[in-house]
Order: sequence, then C-alpha cells, then structure tokens
Amino acid sequence: MDPLTASAFDLPDRLSSKADPTLIAGDEKHFAAIAECLEQSIAELSERLDAQLRAPGGKGRDAMDRDAEVYRLTARLRALRRFGLDLCLGHMVGTGDDAEPVYIGRLGLKDSSGRRLLIDWRSPAAEPFFGATHGNPMGLASRRRYRWTRGRISDYWDEVFTADAFAGHAALDDQSAFIASLGSNRSTRMRDVLGTIQADQDAIIRAGSRGALIVDGGPGTGKTVVALHRSAYLLYSDPRLGHRRGGVLFVGPHQPYLGYVADVLPSLGEEGVQTCTLRDLVTEGATAAVETDPEVARLKASADMVGAVEPAVKMYEEAPTKGMTVTTAWADIRLSADDWAEAFAAAETGTPHNEARELIWDELVAILMDKYDGEDVSPELFRRSLQQDRELVTTFYRAWPLLEAADLVGDLWTVPAYLRMCAPWLAPDDVKKLQRTDPQAWTVSDLPILDAARQRLGDPEASRRKRRNEAAVAAERARRAESIDSLLQNVEIDESEGAMGMLHGRDLQDSLIDESGLAGAEPDLLAGPFAHVVIDEAQELTDAEWQMLLLRCPSRSFTIVGDRAQARHGFTESWEERLERVGLDRINVASLNVNYRTPEEVMKEAEPVIRAVLPDANVPSSIRSSGIPVVHGAVGELESVLDGWLSAHGEGTACVIGDPSFEAASRVRSLTPELSKGLEFDLVVLVDPETFGEGIEGAVDRYVAMTRATRQLVVLTSS
Repeated sequence: MDPLTASAFDLPDRLSSKADPTLIAGDEKHFAAIAECLEQSIAELSERLDAQLRAPGGKGRDAMDRDAEVYRLTARLRALRRFGLDLCLGHMVGTGDDAEPVYIGRLGLKDSSGRRLLIDWRSPAAEPFFGATHGNPMGLASRRRYRWTRGRISDYWDEVFTADAFAGHAALDDQSAFIASLGSNRSTRMRDVLGTIQADQDAIIRAGSRGALIVDGGPGTGKTVVALHRSAYLLYSDPRLGHRRGGVLFVGPHQPYLGYVADVLPSLGEEGVQTCTLRDLVTEGATAAVETDPEVARLKASADMVGAVEPAVKMYEEAPTKGMTVTTAWADIRLSADDWAEAFAAAETGTPHNEARELIWDELVAILMDKYDGEDVSPELFRRSLQQDRELVTTFYRAWPLLEAADLVGDLWTVPAYLRMCAPWLAPDDVKKLQRTDPQAWTVSDLPILDAARQRLGDPEASRRKRRNEAAVAAERARRAESIDSLLQNVEIDESEGAMGMLHGRDLQDSLIDESGLAGAEPDLLAGPFAHVVIDEAQELTDAEWQMLLLRCPSRSFTIVGDRAQARHGFTESWEERLERVGLDRINVASLNVNYRTPEEVMKEAEPVIRAVLPDANVPSSIRSSGIPVVHGAVGELESVLDGWLSAHGEGTACVIGDPSFEAASRVRSLTPELSKGLEFDLVVLVDPETFGEGIEGAVDRYVAMTRATRQLVVLTSS
C-alpha cells in the first residue's frame, strides 16, 4: 500500500456510513501530508545518525554530547519506524467559526515548511483532547478518536460539545470510543489506551511533580494506565526530571507485570524510563526466598532495622587511639592519636565507607608530609614509601577496612552481640529470632537492609580500580614522555615555539593518553539518584522497602499508585499517615472511583468479599455490564470450561488462578493470586478461592483475583 495514495481508512461494511467523503476527506488529506513528512523525516534522521556514528568519538564532554545525540536520534527513528500514520490519535476542533482540526499524536511532527502536523499528546495544547467533558468542554466544539488496526483506521468516534458542532461533519455513535475499547479482547501485553484516556485520569497524569502524589483507586480504575502515562508525561513536560537530571524510575510489583506493560512506554514515545521491581534493586533479589517466619518478616519490615546499618558500619570507622612512629626512607615521623582523628574526619558525611578510605589515606599522607622537614621528596615517592610501612598500613586497614554489604548484614544474623549493639531496641527474644545458621541465606525481607548496607558502603573495588588505573596512567605517561624526549633529541627546534615544543607540556601529554580501555565497573542503572519515582501497587511496601526508594530519590518527588483494599497484609492507616511515617511530606491524594475494567456482574460478587474485612474499602463503581453472569461450578469442570471458552473465542486471554498444578497453555495463563495483581484477562477461573488464606490476606487475594476479569468470571470449588 502506497501511504501517499491509498486511503488511511479501512472501515468494515457495517460502518459504510462513516466512509462518507464529507466526514473523512479532511482526514485523508492530512494523513497524506503526515505520510510524506514521515518518509522525509526517517530519511533525514537516518543520514544524521549515520554521520554521528561515523564521526570521531571525542573525549570528555564531547563524547558525552555525541552519545546523547546518538541516543536521541536512535530513539526518534525507532518511534517513527514503529508507527506510521497511527502516530495520530485523533483530532479536536475549537469553537471558532474558522477553527481547523488540530491533530494529536504520540509524538510532535512538523513538515519541512514548519507546519505542525501533529501535536505531542503531552503538550499543554493537547490537554483538551483528553480532558474535555460536556460539563467542561475546554473550548472544544468536537473531538474525534481513531481506532487503528494494522496501520489503518478500522473505526472512529466523534463527540460534539456544542449544539451546532454536528453540521454534517461528525459521525455520532451510541457508544464512545472509550466504552467500545473496554469490551475488546485482551492479549499478553497491555493494550494501547492512549487514545481513550479519560478526563479524570488525564488530570492526574498532568499533575505537577513536586512532592508525593498518591493515586488511590480500586480495581479497574486505570491506576496502572495513569502511572505509565504519567511517567512519559513528566519526562516530556518537566525539565527538572530530564535524563541528565536523573530521569524517572518506574517500580512494578513483579516480573509478569513488567512483561505485561513492556510495550506501553515505547508506544508513548518514551524509552528512557528505567523499569524494575524491588527485587531488581539488589543483586541478591533474584534468588531471595520469601521469609517463612511472619514474626521475623515483621521485625525486618521496620525502618528501624534499616537504620541499624549505620551503627554497624560505624564500628569499622573508629580512629586508632594510640600514636605510632612511621618509618620512611628518609626519616621517622611521629603520628599521634590526634593526627589519626584528624585524618578520619576528612571523609565528609555521606561519602560511602569504602570510597572514603582513599580520602582518609590521602589525608594521612598529607599530615605526615607536613611533619617531614628533610630533603625535598616528590609526593608520589613519599606516598610509595609510606605504603612500605607494614605497621602503618595494617593499623589503617584494621581501623577502616574495606567491607562487603553481604558480610556486614550476614554478621547481624549470626553474631547476637553485634546485632544487640546495632539494634539496642530489640528484645532478647527478637535478637534470637533473627539469628540463623547460614548468614547469606537471603530472603526478600533482607533486601532493604542489604540495599542500605550497599549504599552506605559503596563499591569495595572502587579504590582498587582507582589505584590500578592511576598506576596504568602513570606508566603510560612515563612511556610517552620517554618517546617524546627521544623524538626531541633528534629534532633541532626552539622549544618555545611550534607544536613540537608543546610536546613537553603536561596537559598535552595527558591528552594523548587514552583512558577508555582502563578497568571500570559497569554502571548500576538502578542505583539512582532519580529525579522522580513512580510506584505501582505501593500499598504492599513495608517501611523498610520504602527506604530503598527514598535513598534513590533525594528530591522526594513520587507518584504513588495503590489501593489500601488490595494490601495483602492490611493497611489500617490513611495514605498520609503511612507516608509521613516513612519520611515523606508535601503529600497530595487523588482518587479514581470509576471501574472501567470489571463488569457489574463480577463486582457484585467481589464487593462483599472485601467489605467483610475492610468495611471502608474504596470499591469503585463499574460503568458497564458484560451481560455474562458469574458461573459457579466444581473443580472437575476446569478443562471443559477452558475448552468451551477457547472454542468460542478465537482471540483474548484467560487465566487460571489458584491451581499450581495447572500448566499454562496458549492464551491461558496460570498464576497465584499475588502474581495476578496488576494484570487483566477476558476470562478468569478461580480454583478453590477459599483456600487462598484467612483473614485480610485471604480476602484480599480473592478480591484481587476476581477483579482481574474484564468479561467473565468462573468460580470452581472442590465441595
């Protein structure tokens, strides 16, 4: 299909009235301009990218600028190639007599003359497209939204906001684009909903980034939609959150969730958001087991336990209290206890322990060199001489050793006296409960403490790499100096003039040394600091886990998405009380109260389940009915239920929740209630939901599992 000549519309016969040229001719003309612009833009961007890749890499800031430009061009090209005309979400028309349609896109797009063909959905000018309602039309006369299927428009919907807006140029339906989209089949990836964002959701997406914004809403209210779109919006609109300022971290509840939403951010024109789960923030998280003892899990969930890391480290940062005589190749020098204290004070507050050690050694060298009053000695030679004094080096390493986070935390769980000193508030029985035989048998409850230890200690290899790199640079510098001297000896030249004379300059010699091949650590992309953090299913976070995120966001700029009624371990406080307790302020709460996903039939059965344990739960109201009642049956009917559904539905997904023996198949998932959180399926089959647990945890698991259904719920029991 030639995009410049073929129609962008591929409407089925039942929608033939919408193919009237008076309704779509303007769109066709505009799409032809977009197609031509896309073709030109892709060609131009490809040429610019090729030129950047062929250009010399440069050094320092030049290299960083080049890499940033390569990243920008690559991301833009990928977005334009990923989409075609379906970059366009729809258009809106203002109320003026001569108002022209304004087209809204996933990205902004201008033609070669500078005419704007698409307005980026995140720009202020696009806000009415999402936010206009009949109560507040925001200056619009009408709005059109498209449904794209395989690159062509398979349907579109018009909404009018003024009495004279129809005027023969709108196709009105008895259901909106949004309502129609709710009944569409689900797949293994979150469907594209940008074109149908609702006004209540859009207002939260576009809210400011200062402080902590809580998005509170029950199942199906679009919390995840808001969280993802807000991530992309903030990076676009807020210069304080740009990639060079730290960027945005998006934290999801589990890996199936991240896989489900993986396509969303790229489809919004944003590939720079870092996504992860809490487990991903710590190396040991990949294999950590769930804590089997609830009381141990409770003790480790407190922020106080994370705070025990500081005194645990401080015990390894105590200056020697006795002086000593230091031997150099030229003289013996007295190093007093006060000198030790002065050197140890050189590390500024906040400097990681392992990185501070190098600073303290530098200060020791400076103190001893100030005391030395003999013949002139170069600082480098003096330093090497001190490193030969075994007593000095041993004393220093014992007073400020390199530490590994895993060893430090492991000692807390295997040395009762150490734990008592670092956590004096613990009762003797609590100290005993926290002890274990294998110090590094890590659990999920250990992760916040491990993370705090790693952040406080820093990389134990950093100073070693630094010394190796400095030695390598020094050796290379000496080799080049020798080569330059040899060259100059064979050339008669006035060294005060010309480029050859400049070869004696230290700056030029250093610039000739390529440090790109020197040893270095791979950067930890999740270490932060981040300018903004978005957390979905935040009601599950413990106080200790909150500390992991606070460490990564010094600005305290958060979007916190959750539902108190879906907290498996209970959530009796208000959001404000909970967040103030963990260390946040400037807290605002925005509520979502409309259930767009779950049919009335399902919510009618799910609501009593959660109300039984949480009478004040925020249970949202469903806006639609599937017409399919909830089915109850016996566990033995599982296969027939699934076979019947699969044969009747050529598309869509189903999920069996609660039967670990059931193996997933094509279009049918098998999950625990906990791992189903944040996901949605056309059909959900619960197997023996009463076995999910007792009390709040069991009720929440049943409630969450039931509300994953977008069309039909089947409940099977053994009795």
